[in-house]
Amino acid sequence: MERGSTVAAVAGPERAERHHGNRHGRSEQARQAVLEAADDLLVEKGFTGVTIEGIAARAGVAKQTIYRWWKTKTDILLDAFLQDAAEALTPPDHGDLAPDLRAHLRQLALFLTRSDAGAVFRALIGYAQHDPAFAAVLRSGYLDEQRRRDSLPLERAVQRGQLPDGLDMAAEIDRLVGPIYHRVLVTAEPVGPAFTDGLVDDLLHRLTDGAKSEPE
Repeated sequence: MERGSTVAAVAGPERAERHHGNRHGRSEQARQAVLEAADDLLVEKGFTGVTIEGIAARAGVAKQTIYRWWKTKTDILLDAFLQDAAEALTPPDHGDLAPDLRAHLRQLALFLTRSDAGAVFRALIGYAQHDPAFAAVLRSGYLDEQRRRDSLPLERAVQRGQLPDGLDMAAEIDRLVGPIYHRVLVTAEPVGPAFTDGLVDDLLHRLTDGAKSEPE
């Protein structure tokens, strides 16, 4: 998500006059500015360099405003990441399993390695190793929801008859995306299209009697 362009789009005086905040009383313009500022500061300064004071200054809001909405900088970063993930990591529906999975895994790899949101995710994973309570929040807020999104191409393929009923969705999702997270978070090996397409090909050969993926 291009949060900077979102903020710019609503910053004009005409739009500001019509803005009444959301149902929780937050100014959506200010909220987006805070999320964008947190993302930018993490990329520029690293996790330890992000402070509430710095976020407030970058976003142009008062610290008190931030504290009405979030308790810690980690809460802000998590909100920013969850919003980005929901927008960027919902799999497409091309009507066929192979292109759906190829596109989704390529997007996941790019999101985790090339986007500001990916940098936030890596920082949050590191922080979670030292805070069990936050780790549980991260699992329920992102990992559980992302597993649901990851399973959508397989579920649609079952409905179309491309995959058998009774498929162990959790195990297949682990086989598909687990190697991507392993490379991103552990080995730092590349996760380019050749790697992600290979994961798709392996699944197709296992589950569809050696069917070959469609050409590019």
